[in-house]
Amino acid sequence: MGIISWIVFGLLAGILAKFVMPGDDGGGFIKTTALGVGGALVGGFIGTRLGFGDVTGFNVRSFAIAIAGSVALLWLYRRIKKS
Repeated sequence: MGIISWIVFGLLAGILAKFVMPGDDGGGFIKTTALGVGGALVGGFIGTRLGFGDVTGFNVRSFAIAIAGSVALLWLYRRIKKS
């Protein structure tokens, strides 16, 4: 996937992560995109280690892994921000 595809994929994953875990943590387009792209990387890393597969392209399994990683990253971000 090209860099533009990763940004779009990350933006969608970040938006859905914020939809799954709503909250008042500010941010905007840049933070949501960074959260989504970082979540895709984290999700791909953890998914590969656990045998679920990795983020290989724009398909349903990769998108689910990216969203799960984004939710985990959002949870971690909120825990760090709280303390």
